[in-house]
Amino acid sequence: MDRKIQWQENNMLSKNNKVSVDFLGHEEIKKARNFHESFPQYSRTPLVGLDNLAKNLGLGGIYIKDESYRFGLNAFKVLGGSFAMAKYLAERLDKDISELNFEKLTSDETRKELGEITFVTATDGNHGRGVAWTANQLKQKSVVYMPKGSSLTRLENIRAEGAEASITDMNYDDAVRLGAKYAEEHDGVMVQDTAWEGYEKIPTWIMQGYGTMASEALEQLRELNIERPTHIFVQAGVGSLAGAVQGYFASVFGAECPTTVIVEADEAACLYKSAVAGDGKARAVTGDMPTIMAGLACGEANTIGWEVLKGYSKVFVSCPDWVSAKGMRMLGNPLKGDNKVVSGESGAVTAGLIASIMTREDMKELREKLNLNENSRVLLFSTEGDTDPDKYRSIVWDGEYGSY
Repeated sequence: MDRKIQWQENNMLSKNNKVSVDFLGHEEIKKARNFHESFPQYSRTPLVGLDNLAKNLGLGGIYIKDESYRFGLNAFKVLGGSFAMAKYLAERLDKDISELNFEKLTSDETRKELGEITFVTATDGNHGRGVAWTANQLKQKSVVYMPKGSSLTRLENIRAEGAEASITDMNYDDAVRLGAKYAEEHDGVMVQDTAWEGYEKIPTWIMQGYGTMASEALEQLRELNIERPTHIFVQAGVGSLAGAVQGYFASVFGAECPTTVIVEADEAACLYKSAVAGDGKARAVTGDMPTIMAGLACGEANTIGWEVLKGYSKVFVSCPDWVSAKGMRMLGNPLKGDNKVVSGESGAVTAGLIASIMTREDMKELREKLNLNENSRVLLFSTEGDTDPDKYRSIVWDGEYGSY
């Protein structure tokens, strides 16, 4: 695989009628956030201002949302799975989600009314752990399938939440199909953040759950007297998180929406390839997708997320593993005066990318295309901490995946 960063400007913006993002607007996301705020473990995750790094790179500000603090689970993913599971249970109970806070949902009375439910998912680790944790809180069962090559540490973290979990000999997308088949045959509930024809409701709810993170970030920026970021860099696997962030900010700001850059692992860059094709149709990546960015190793786009991204996002970028490794080292070893952020392989790629864009001559065209300069205030999301501690140390301490 080419070790260079590749990028594609979105040429579909003028060709497409923009899809509605009302389902990711403030009012809908507020419902998800209210639900998350009812968790006893809830607190806003930090928004870390990296002022010295921004100055070093010639930017007006870099702000990174540190999701390693989310509910003690070291990743943002629980936001989506938990809200979708709650919305599903609310439907089963014929109630609105606003009537069901965390305490009511996890009560013995509710459990008795619902009976036994098995939640099923496929994951590289973080999403499955969130689903397993939520099912455990709800006193329900969970079954989790992981793609081949998944971290044993992440597997054990999922099992520690009470899930029946295993690593398959399949890639991520085939593991999703296996989970869907199991759910269908065992009267289970598939909780997946990728959508396909006939399976759109739960992925939509998951995207709304991710909106809590975007809502918190904007609130925290405004507390710093920053009305809006000029740029947002957000990573994508199937595109659910990216679509949620893009949709939320597009809904809030309309024509003044920040310039948004969608960032993928080059081995699984289905959205980038879709943008290169430029006909509005989502393209898939097949095969093993060997990348350290396990959370982004997804070859088939969420159809709902893709509709949002092709209608609003500015640029799609495909990044080799060294970009993520660079970001992990930068965030874990900050310039004097900046706070340290422990960011995992899927969490740090946007930091590595922004540094590369601002310092590399071969990135000058993209730098100018995005109008990145001393007036830019850039929002990033570190979506996970060191969810595989051994891998984290191998990269940050021992220099695995050195810069290109």
